[in-house]
This record gives sequence, structure tokens and C-alpha cells, in this order.
Amino acid sequence: MSDNSNQFLDALKKMTGVEVNDIVDVEVLDVEDGQIAVGVENAGIEGVITKRDFTPDRNADLHELVKPGDKFKALVLRKAGGDKENGEFFFSVTRLKEREAYEELEEDFKADKMVEGTVVGAVRGGLLVNVGTRGFLPASLISNRYVSDLKPFIGKKMNLKIIEIDPKKNRLILSRKDLIEKEREEAFESVASKLVVGDIIEGKVSRLTGFGAFVDVGGVDGLVHISEISYKHVDKPSDVLKAGQEIKVKVIGIDEDRHRISLSIKQTLPSPFEEATTNLHAGDVIEGEVKTLTTFGAFVEVADGIQGLVHVSEISYKHVDKPSDVLKVGDTVKVKVLNIDPSEHRISLSMKQTQPNTNKESSHTPRRHSEDAVTKRYMSDNDSGFALGDIVGDQLKDRK
Repeated sequence: MSDNSNQFLDALKKMTGVEVNDIVDVEVLDVEDGQIAVGVENAGIEGVITKRDFTPDRNADLHELVKPGDKFKALVLRKAGGDKENGEFFFSVTRLKEREAYEELEEDFKADKMVEGTVVGAVRGGLLVNVGTRGFLPASLISNRYVSDLKPFIGKKMNLKIIEIDPKKNRLILSRKDLIEKEREEAFESVASKLVVGDIIEGKVSRLTGFGAFVDVGGVDGLVHISEISYKHVDKPSDVLKAGQEIKVKVIGIDEDRHRISLSIKQTLPSPFEEATTNLHAGDVIEGEVKTLTTFGAFVEVADGIQGLVHVSEISYKHVDKPSDVLKVGDTVKVKVLNIDPSEHRISLSMKQTQPNTNKESSHTPRRHSEDAVTKRYMSDNDSGFALGDIVGDQLKDRK
């Protein structure tokens, strides 16, 4: 027997059969635009791999990915020629990778391990993620808060948890929400342990809502309620703030049970009262406009938006029954600052102490002495405020 005959018999002995679902070694014979012609090693069988079964990239050029002579493993999908013996087969590389990926993912699922994936697309209701095979991340499980725009996630890598897997149905459901909640709790504990109510720290606006601004303070979002953005009225947080803006905030509350940090922007700034009274001191004589009249006195504006009270007993050395008897809204009057109480935002004023006393009363006038005693009792340079109810009550009592 010739050498050629011996080689042929040896080759026949090495040849093996091919069955659907087998994993075989193939060699590239030819590359076309939409498919790759391959031959199964040691089987004498040829077949094709479509572009879709070689790569998930629809825009890929097969000529750039493979060339004749390349060898790799592939999954036998089905016969191309029906039941004809030795008929051509269709093979798949992507299905083989999916099968291998599912085997690894099932192990990760049993061990409750997280997996890393890349978002490859957005569909109605969620994201398509490549984790070795394609999985689905529902929109409700993307974050711990509502996500309306899915497009910014495309192309991003993220850690995920497998919540359902079924290789036979090619079903793989993923979740990011649980991991975010866990990471948020860990981050909160780390950040909150370093903060104390009253601290003033740097932060960055992460997002804006109708009721306030969320500010990143070291990996954790704290809330600046709309009422804590400015001393001035704010209709919408977006009117004065923008995402990404760096700001100073004051920690005004830490709720460890609910993992919440309350912040304030305005409390890092001087209040309008503090700004207006910086150069104002007890004893100063200034001019102001009468803004409001009440039965117990007149409110006079001494700075932009800042008013002080001239008690009825401090309007004139003469007896005044009602402030409206001698004053009207809009009058410009000269007043003396009696007391400034920053904690209560109160300013006590006097009109009569800017004028000479031309109405000194004799000691036989008990009512005048009674009113002076009440004034001294409830409004002095050292007093931090005044009890209006007590003043009115004492005056009424004196008239009985």
C-alpha cells in the first residue's frame, strides 16, 4: 500500500462525527461580506458562520476580524441541508460565548456575587447590558430614584446584581438598585461620622428638584430645602442654582435612621438683618420711614427691608393715645437706636429721645409716672426685647 493510501486511512481514523450542540474546532476557509466559510478539523465537514453569529457588532467588517487559516472553537447550531449526511452546518461563536457566560453567571448568581457589565443599548422599559451575554436591566432597577432618561447610560460600565437567570429561555434580569442602596448606606455612615451639626463644608450641586437642591458632600447627597437656599424668596431652585455648581453649605441636621443630611446655603451667609445692622449701634440717631402703625407703636424702616419698633411711649414726651394721632404711614422721622437684638432680629427705637423734652410734668401726675415705669421695665438699653402683651396689659391696668 502506498504512502498516500496510508495517510488517507490515518486521516479517516482521526475524523469524527458532528452533532448539533457540539463544540468543535473550526478553521476559516474564506471570508465573505456577510458570512465566514469554515471547515471542522478532523471531520471533513464544512459550514458557515453568519456575521450575527460571529460578532454582536452590526457595523463590524468581517474582513478586519478574521482571515483564512484562523482557528477557533464554535457551537454547532443546525444542519444547512436538512437530513442529508455530511451536509453543511451552521456554526456560532456568539452562542458559544453566551453558553460559557451563562455557566459563569449561574455560579455568580449562586454565590450572590456582583458582576460588571457595559450598557450596549436602551429599549422601552430598560437597558441592554453586556455581561458576557446580553442581560436586561429594568428602568425601575437602575437606581434608587426614578430615572426618566436612559440614553446617558449607554456605553457606561456598572456593577450589577443578578436577580433572575434562565439559560434555556435566554433570560437574564439584572439590578443596580440594591447595590446603590448598599453603597449609599456605607457612604452615609462614612461621611456622617465625620460631620457635626453646625459644620460649614464645601459641596457640589448634584441635582435640582422643585422642593430643593441635592448637594454632594463627599459622596453622599444632602438636601438644601428651598427655604434654606436664600434669605430672599426663591420660586424655583433652578432660578439661583445649577447642577455642578460648587457651593458652601452648613450642616443643620443629620438623621442616621433615615440616612439623611439636611443642609443650608443661606446660613453660611450674613442675614439681611446682620448686614443692615453692621454699622448700626445703640445710641445712633438716624432717619427712617414709618411703614406700619399699630395700637402699641410704629414700625420704622431703618435700612432696606429692616424695621424697628418705636413704642407708643417713645413717640413723644407728650402723652400719645394712638400712634396714628401723630404719625402716618410714609412719614420720615428721626429716631434713636435704643437696643439691637440680633438673636431675635429686633430693633428698639425712640423718637422722643431725638428731641428736647419741653413737656416735663410735675410729680403730681401719677399716670405719666406709671407709663414711664412701664417703659423702663420692659424696654431698656440692656433688654433683649420687650413683652408687648405685658406693656399693654399694665397700661390698661393703670387706667382702671
